[in-house]
Amino acid sequence: MIGSRHVVSLAGLFLAVGALTFPALGLQTRADAEKDPVLKAMLAELDRNKDQLQLPGFQKPFFIQYRIEDIEDYQTKADFGASVGDEHRHQRLARVTVRVGDYKIDSSTSRGDGSVELAALDDDPLALRAGLWQATDTAYKAALSAYAHKQAQLKQVETPPQQDDFSQETPVISLEDTVHLQIDAPEWGRRVSRASGLYRTDAALKSGEREVQYTTAVFHARSVNTYLVSSEGAIVRKGTTSYEESFAVGTQAADGMHLDRSYGTNGLSVADLDSPEVFDRHAVSLIASLTDLRKAPLVEEEYHGPVLFSADAASDAIHDLVASAVTAVRPDLGTEARTKGAFASSFHTRVLPEFLDVVDDPSLRSFKGKQLVGAYKIDDEGVPAQTVKLIADGRLENYLIGREPVRDFPKSNGHGRAAVTGPPRPEISVLNVSAHEGFSEAELNQKLLALGKDRGLTSVYYVETLGPDLTPRLIYRVSADGKRELVRGATLDDLDQRALRSGVIAAGKEPYIANYDGAVPQTILAPALLFDDVTVRRANEKNDKLPFYPPPD
Repeated sequence: MIGSRHVVSLAGLFLAVGALTFPALGLQTRADAEKDPVLKAMLAELDRNKDQLQLPGFQKPFFIQYRIEDIEDYQTKADFGASVGDEHRHQRLARVTVRVGDYKIDSSTSRGDGSVELAALDDDPLALRAGLWQATDTAYKAALSAYAHKQAQLKQVETPPQQDDFSQETPVISLEDTVHLQIDAPEWGRRVSRASGLYRTDAALKSGEREVQYTTAVFHARSVNTYLVSSEGAIVRKGTTSYEESFAVGTQAADGMHLDRSYGTNGLSVADLDSPEVFDRHAVSLIASLTDLRKAPLVEEEYHGPVLFSADAASDAIHDLVASAVTAVRPDLGTEARTKGAFASSFHTRVLPEFLDVVDDPSLRSFKGKQLVGAYKIDDEGVPAQTVKLIADGRLENYLIGREPVRDFPKSNGHGRAAVTGPPRPEISVLNVSAHEGFSEAELNQKLLALGKDRGLTSVYYVETLGPDLTPRLIYRVSADGKRELVRGATLDDLDQRALRSGVIAAGKEPYIANYDGAVPQTILAPALLFDDVTVRRANEKNDKLPFYPPPD
C-alpha cells in the first residue's frame, strides 16, 4: 500500500537538473568546497569572525555555524476546472548560530538561537558576506545576553544540568551536487485545471442536485540547496527536491455538517507522482464518495469496544502519537527529567505492545519502488545520519538526538533537522514500524468481528482514513456478518500513548507508506492496527447553515 501526506497544498512540472550524488565522507577537502562561490564566501566570513568577533570585556564565541538555504518554489492552482494563477519564487535565507560559553554550559535556550537574514541570489561574495556579517553580529549579541541570563538562572536552581549543553562531534566535509528545477508551467496549469474540473462527473450534478461546494487541485514543486559551514570545520552542501499534486473536495450534509475529502501524491521527483490517469481516478473516487457521506447516518450512541485502523489511518496515529515522543528535547533548567514529551520517563520501559519494533532509518531512500521523502545523509548540524533502533519488543531503548544531548545520551545520532530558517531540532526521518507476526487484512477483520461477538456487541468499527487531530474522515460501522456501513460525525476518544501501549492487540503485515512533505520531510511506514478498546462518539460540533440558494449551473 502506498500513500502520501501533504501539510500544505501546493503545485507544475519540474525535472531535476543534476542528480544527487553521495560521495564518501573524508574524500573531499576545503579546497574542493571553495570551488563553490557560496561556500567560499561563507568560509571567508567565518574565518574573519572566528578571529575578530569579540566585544571588549566579553567572551569570544566558541562555536559559529552558517547555514544558507537556496529555495526555489513553484505552485499552480485551479478551482472548479479553471486556473486561479501560479507563482514562482526564488530566494536565499541565511541562518547564523553563535554560541558563547563552552560545550558544558553555553548560551543556547529552549526558544532556539541565532538570527536569520535574506541572502544575495547572484553569488556576489561581498553581498553574501555582508549579510552573514550582519546576522553574526545580531546572533553574537543575543548569545551574550542569553548566556548572562542562563548563568543567573543556574544560581537559583538546586539540580545542576545533567548533560552538557552542546555535544562535541567530528566535523565532516560532504559536498553533494546542487539540484534545480525546470518548469513546464503551461502543462501543469492544464493538468490541475482538468483535475479540479472533474466534479462535472459527479452523478448528483448530472441529476440536477449539485453537492460539491469546492473542488481544488494544486501542484507544488520545491528545490532546496543547503550550504553549511561551522567553526569546528564542518562543510556541507546538500540538495533535495520535492513534488506534490493534491486534490481536495467538499460539501455539506443536509444537517449542515461539513464533509471534506483530500488526496495527495508526492515524492522526490516527478516520476514519483501518480500518472494523470491514476490521479484523476482518485479524484473521481473522492467526489463520488461525497454522495455516500451526505447520505450516511450519524454516529449514534457512544461506543466502547474494538476498532480496526487501516494501515493508512495507523500511520497517522503513529505520526501524531509516537514521532514526537521519541525525540529527545533538552528539559528545563533545574529539573531531573531526561527529556520532554510523552516518553520523557519511559526509557527502558514498554511503550508499545511486545510484538512491535520501531526503527528510524534515514538511509532508507525507497521502499517497494516508492521514494521516501524523509531520507537524508547529513543532518542540519553537519552530523552524519544514523539508523536508530528506538523501540525493541515494545520497549523504548533509544531516542533521536541532535547536538543538544540529554542524560544518558551525550552524542548526536544525526537527527538534528531544521525547517527553513528554523533551528535544528531532533526529528524523525523514515520511521519504520513492524510487527513480529503480522496478520493479513482478512485475518484482522476476522479478529475484529470475533472480539465484538465475544463482548456481545451488535457492531464494531473500522477506520479507513483520518484527518487533522486524528478525526475520522472515513469510518464504518461493521455488523456481525461483516457488512460495513459508512457513518459520519464521529470522533475518537482514548486514542493516546496509553492506548498504543496497552490497547493494540494485533497488527497487519503490509506497511502503508505515508510521506509527510511538511516543514521537515518525514516518512512513516506502519501496518494496520487492531485496538482492543477505543471510544467512538458523536462529535460535539456546531454545524453551519446550508447556502440559502444553489450555486450557478
